[in-house]
Amino acid sequence: MANDKIVLPSDDKRWRIVNATMRRHGYSSDALIETLHTVQEAFGYLDSVSLHFVAKTLNVPLSRVYGVATFYNFFTMKPQGKHTCVVCLGTACYIKGAAELIEAIQHEKGIKPGETTPDKNTSLLVARCFGVCGLAPAAVLDGEVAGKITPSEMIEKLRKWD
Repeated sequence: MANDKIVLPSDDKRWRIVNATMRRHGYSSDALIETLHTVQEAFGYLDSVSLHFVAKTLNVPLSRVYGVATFYNFFTMKPQGKHTCVVCLGTACYIKGAAELIEAIQHEKGIKPGETTPDKNTSLLVARCFGVCGLAPAAVLDGEVAGKITPSEMIEKLRKWD
């Protein structure tokens, strides 16, 4: 796609960063995942506007863009809170108490997986597997792995975010 034909969704400077990623890859459909990573890094999440823009610019069906965005755990379709808690639901973690972790968080924060507290402080997410089965149950709190964590330890950590 020629650069002069690209119309950015707005004059927000972050769209130029996204466009630069696509341009660096020659607007190839092979740049889809890297472009979505750039959008996520720039805006914090992927919304309808960004998915449509990427699909059109890379000449990729919207269904494929949406499929990639929803398949990979890294991508999120909603704005996240200041802090994120991702609980692993892999087999080992589930057997060792992941459901109890989620239940404790739901009770403490009043949110379900995929939701953010009304004050935008905490988001609760789940992942299929972190690959740290020896640390089950495991969670990632603001990017740091917490292994063999109990519900009470989890709540203690989350309360420090308030």
